[in-house]
Amino acid sequence: MGLSIDEQKAVEKFKKDVVEPSMTKLVILDFFAEWCGPCKAVAPMLEKVTGEYADKGVVLVKVDVDKEQFIAAQFQVQSIPTIYAMFQGQPVADLTQARSESQLKEVLDQILAQLPIEGGDAGGAQAQAAEQVEQFVTMGEQVLSEGDAARAAGIFAQVTEMAPDNVAAHAGLIRALTQADQVEEAKAVLASVEANPAMAGDTLIENAKAALELAGNKVDDGELAGLREKAAANPDDMDARLAYAEAAFAAGKRDAAADELLAMVEQDREWNEGAARTKLLDIFNAVGLEDPWVVATRRRLSKLLFG
Repeated sequence: MGLSIDEQKAVEKFKKDVVEPSMTKLVILDFFAEWCGPCKAVAPMLEKVTGEYADKGVVLVKVDVDKEQFIAAQFQVQSIPTIYAMFQGQPVADLTQARSESQLKEVLDQILAQLPIEGGDAGGAQAQAAEQVEQFVTMGEQVLSEGDAARAAGIFAQVTEMAPDNVAAHAGLIRALTQADQVEEAKAVLASVEANPAMAGDTLIENAKAALELAGNKVDDGELAGLREKAAANPDDMDARLAYAEAAFAAGKRDAAADELLAMVEQDREWNEGAARTKLLDIFNAVGLEDPWVVATRRRLSKLLFG
């Protein structure tokens, strides 16, 4: 077909993510970019409505036009967001102008009434709903890793409504609220989770709890500067350095926190029964072990510990 290797990979990915699901479902295809303000404005509405329509056979797939330029070109995307409804590999409607919940629901209802979309049987609906929940949890984690904690909290909150016993969603919501400086809200979610025997004590919840506890060390800019100066003035004062690292992380300066803790490990890894390393591991768990920043920082720690 004259396609490059990268273009062939893009086509295969599109077939797997969009074309194949669209054989039996209605795929809402959202062309967006991270820098696009209107895309971010419409995204929460899209996520909410498609989540509500999951049991009717509706699936949301997002395509980053910067990363998938070849696919965007095939659809002749001229502006973003551009939103299509896909069925059996073909666009069946342009949903770009549906910018409110009511508008999108009205159009979806019209489309679903005309197409043989699967989603009627209970077993299929449950499986589809579970798939949609997993998709949204993954989306929430991605948004959180990109630094948009408020939007991630909105995604996770929606999932907890769809699946009240989903541990990953509740853990993500606690971490997102914490990073968005909504600590009291995060505490309320944690309290409700710990009252639920099905979720209390789960590793994901414990990691989210660790994130919330670390946030409790937050100080104002003046206090943080004072802690930094005290730590820098006496490198042998490990307690001061640990206090600074904890406060830096709570203030959202995780690079500074990690740099300080890694330097402490390098200087004396056995200090206070390995307190610096333990604090780093707490931070890793709090942020999320799959987060790119955690992966990179863990490599730095491993290099120090094992050469």
